Amino acid sequence: MRRALRLTSLVTVAAIAGCAGGHPLLTPRPERLARIGPDSFDVRLESSRGPLVVRVRRPWSPLGSDRVYYLVKHRYYDEARFFRVVGGFVAQWGLSGNPQVNAAWEGRSLPDEPVQVSNTRGRIAFARGGPNTRSVQLYLNLVDNPRLDTTSTFGFPPVGEVLEGMAAADSFTFEYGGTRQDRKPGPSQDSIRVAGNSYLDRHFPRLDRIRTARVIREWRR
Repeated sequence: MRRALRLTSLVTVAAIAGCAGGHPLLTPRPERLARIGPDSFDVRLESSRGPLVVRVRRPWSPLGSDRVYYLVKHRYYDEARFFRVVGGFVAQWGLSGNPQVNAAWEGRSLPDEPVQVSNTRGRIAFARGGPNTRSVQLYLNLVDNPRLDTTSTFGFPPVGEVLEGMAAADSFTFEYGGTRQDRKPGPSQDSIRVAGNSYLDRHFPRLDRIRTARVIREWRR
């Protein structure tokens, strides 16, 4: 099974690389990124621990919701690893296993938006490293994290919430990230950007992953 999954991952990377001139993940054109997505939509994440169903709600974060829709529709999150899992806090993912894709999304950031709903358990939001730096990385709140609503004065606005599958999320391994009380050194984000999943598979082989992420239902006015 592991060899079959690895083969699927390699084929996917090769397919993207083979159409470098126009693949939506390698050439994210501004006009495509500016398209308005559904008012809400459900995404089924097939993870290594079982399925999760996430409902993304555009009123909570219009720009963030549209970005998630674009990325999922173009299969950006397939084979993404949960590279930062801190027990009793969050599970984070969103760097591509393909270094070419990571390079293409450097600087494709979104303006900040106000926090409309709190970072409660099961809600998902974009990670960021400063003002106006939301791009492709997401995190899932494993517990209620109200302090994230006001961190750095403008907080992290949730874009959606888990409807089904929190038991799977609770079982993600945090052996590389530790807990809030006992943090451990985990993967280097710079190394992921440069070497992709080959780096993670070599040094952090037991990380959980998203095998596929697909929109399964959407609503538009």
